[in-house]
Amino acid sequence: MRITVLGGYAAPTTSGSGCSGYLVQHEQTSVVADLGPATLGELRRHVDVRSLDAILISHGHLDHVLDLAALHHLLMYSPTPLDRKVPLFLPPSSSGQFDLWEQALYGGSDDGMLAETFEVSEYDPSVELTVGDLSVRFRATVHPLQAWAMRFSNEGAESIGYTADTGPSADLDPLFSGVDVLVSETTYIDSDEPSAWRGHLTAAEAGMLAARAGASTLVLSHRWEEDDGAILRERASCTFTGRIELSRPGLTIDTASPTV
Repeated sequence: MRITVLGGYAAPTTSGSGCSGYLVQHEQTSVVADLGPATLGELRRHVDVRSLDAILISHGHLDHVLDLAALHHLLMYSPTPLDRKVPLFLPPSSSGQFDLWEQALYGGSDDGMLAETFEVSEYDPSVELTVGDLSVRFRATVHPLQAWAMRFSNEGAESIGYTADTGPSADLDPLFSGVDVLVSETTYIDSDEPSAWRGHLTAAEAGMLAARAGASTLVLSHRWEEDDGAILRERASCTFTGRIELSRPGLTIDTASPTV
């Protein structure tokens, strides 16, 4: 299995890097987890977007979904005809939110924009989802807008975890136990906010989550350009002794033979 970071930064795009977006691949299967601003260009470096097996959205905040609109335009108006709709899996009970988003972007005359180019459905987080050669499991995070962490696995028992946006009080250990690679949000270097309701992790908390999971590699993601990556890595290394990488567009990690 392989994961490629398409952006990896927090809410605003940075000087040259996009927000949340990750390409997970195994054999002939290619799945995208979130597609935030400025991630589509990087995605196109790695895969023909018309051949994607699925796009999965963790939650509807714009830093996780905005390039869906850009991808819609590419699929709709590219000189290369679209021969099939791309499967798009939205979080449970979120279709109404995306309907409002479409109306805000395109007006009432263009309702159903996503349905023109995507096969849209909502996933059931209580049920394992099968996409090609991959299976996906979900678990609720703690975040102002309900988000869903994901675990991608193959029949060979390799697995990749993605926290989406979450605070430290989320019960994610059962989902991530035994993952090879954990992509964890690391919005804060440190935080004085109470952990019970905080919706983001510190670097040390990301390290603790990876250590409890038994992961071999931790990718520190959803980070701010203004934060010193060396400090983030140092904080995480206090609680996790495995390999630590800083998210950046194009970073690719293979679970079988981890090389960058």
